[in-house]
Amino acid sequence: MAKRQLRSGFTTGACAAAASKGAALLLRDGKPVDRVKIDLPAGYAAEFELQQARLDEERASCFVVKDAGDDPDVTHGIELHAELRRTAGQGLEIVAGTGIGHVTKPGLAVAVGQPAINPVPRRMIEEALAEVFPVATGLQLTLSIPDGEQRAEKTLNARLGILGGLSLLGTTGVVRPISHKAWTDTLEVALDVALAAGCRPVVLSTGRTSEAAGQQHFSLPEEAFVMMGDHIGYTLEACHRKGVPAVALSAQFAKLVKIACGHPQTHVRHSQLDLARLLAWADEIDLDAADCQKLELANTAREVLETFGANSPLVARVAQEALHLCQEQLPGTELSILLVDYQGQVAQVFS
Repeated sequence: MAKRQLRSGFTTGACAAAASKGAALLLRDGKPVDRVKIDLPAGYAAEFELQQARLDEERASCFVVKDAGDDPDVTHGIELHAELRRTAGQGLEIVAGTGIGHVTKPGLAVAVGQPAINPVPRRMIEEALAEVFPVATGLQLTLSIPDGEQRAEKTLNARLGILGGLSLLGTTGVVRPISHKAWTDTLEVALDVALAAGCRPVVLSTGRTSEAAGQQHFSLPEEAFVMMGDHIGYTLEACHRKGVPAVALSAQFAKLVKIACGHPQTHVRHSQLDLARLLAWADEIDLDAADCQKLELANTAREVLETFGANSPLVARVAQEALHLCQEQLPGTELSILLVDYQGQVAQVFS
């Protein structure tokens, strides 16, 4: 059976631009349209269906339902509402309505105090309106997402300094299915916010448990904690590129083994417990025959840690290898590793 081709979707920025153009056409012509077409930064045009067009003497409004395609996305199915009215002045004013966040921390692409509308979506909106009205026309555009504040609670927005709702994002206008780009984009922003806040160290974690342990270990502001998930290789490269001066890596032993084995992705589908490598390290540190037999019988990294303990020479050898490989990607960066046990506590610190 042929594998089904996954379907792409559209970003919040593209949907907001389409809704804005629909409202503009309604305000100018006095009659609603069912669909609008906008040019995407990806290099082609896309058509969007408009919902609930409304017009009175001063303002026009409509909305677009976001289709994220086959990409799992907390914003799939949201309503991007645009309300446009003429003003006595000149130029365009964009206002964040219900469910659109505001930026409260430095380090983002948008200045503190401004609506969380990234530069590319803002440009798309401006260009969509310019197709309908001359640039000098006085217009006020209010964008809103009715359930945006509730949906934002399922994202990292609050930690990144975006409060009150969702962001309008996207650099191409298109959401590619089952890609890691949304995660890596968030990593880039989280690191920028941590740097802007002067955090030292920046604490990278592989999951919720390891992040919570890092938060207990360090007395640092929330901006210092960056959830990298399985993207160790990408995150270290980004830290080096951005000049992060100090990094603490918080991880449980299973992830630490994968990092020590040189896997840039620590998800189980990308790497497995490398027993042969562990046995080689055991040989290097002259682990006795009985312990080597226990190691050979182990099925998981968790079993290895529970068998040998966080203070064992074998665990220290794994941490040493992980430190060495991470340091190669972060030359000149102060680096430490927090080993988190399976009770969620920092069991050992290596540097």
